[in-house]
Amino acid sequence: MTALLEVNGLTKRFGGLTAVKNVTFTLEKGELTGILGPNGAGKTTLFNLLTGFIPPTTGTVTFNGENMLGLAPYKIVNRGMARTFQLCRPFVGMNLLENVVVACLSPRAHGDADKEERARHLLEQVGLGGRGAEPVETLPYGDLRRLEIARALATRPDLLLLDEPFAGLGSSEIEPLAQLIKRLHREEHLTILLIEHKLREFMALVSRVIAMNFGEVIAIGPPEEIVKNPKVVEAYIGKTEDEHVSA
Repeated sequence: MTALLEVNGLTKRFGGLTAVKNVTFTLEKGELTGILGPNGAGKTTLFNLLTGFIPPTTGTVTFNGENMLGLAPYKIVNRGMARTFQLCRPFVGMNLLENVVVACLSPRAHGDADKEERARHLLEQVGLGGRGAEPVETLPYGDLRRLEIARALATRPDLLLLDEPFAGLGSSEIEPLAQLIKRLHREEHLTILLIEHKLREFMALVSRVIAMNFGEVIAIGPPEEIVKNPKVVEAYIGKTEDEHVSA
């Protein structure tokens, strides 16, 4: 059976800097997988490569059996791969409902005859029900995160990429959002790939981890194995004094 997403030898160089180096992994349909790594590990660059925002230097990305290289971001969305961003990017000057209605115009959502009804359903689904008339400029950051997810869902994705969904949120906001992600995965049978720095919440959410450092994949496995992996531990806390001496 063909994997939903196949990444093979993906590399991105910016001049003399290699931001992503020979990244290879597969993602099966129905997985909730996380990408882990310290700042500068290449995680967001990897997302940008997968979604067509920057071209790779070498390597391939195959999604639903189709080569994604060279496709514009909107074409990749239209093929079923949607994402959110570290920095929320709502359509300023529009209200919540209008923001989601725009995303409902995706060709994959052409079967939704009533776009506004679909948009209201999505706002309800992410916990923003009854607030469609509010201007996006008034939303607190946690609600902007939910709006981003609603807009991505409006395109009816097969794969949802979440780039640090808990960034900037307080502890009281994180758990409800984590429950939303779990519910989307479980009830909507949505395949999810996410980046997150809040380790405790991250490890409780995902079933498999792709660990990166300096642009390379250093380990892949379940959370309970990854937290004990020497390369992952070193990436986060560095070598001990004894290890530096022996090296």
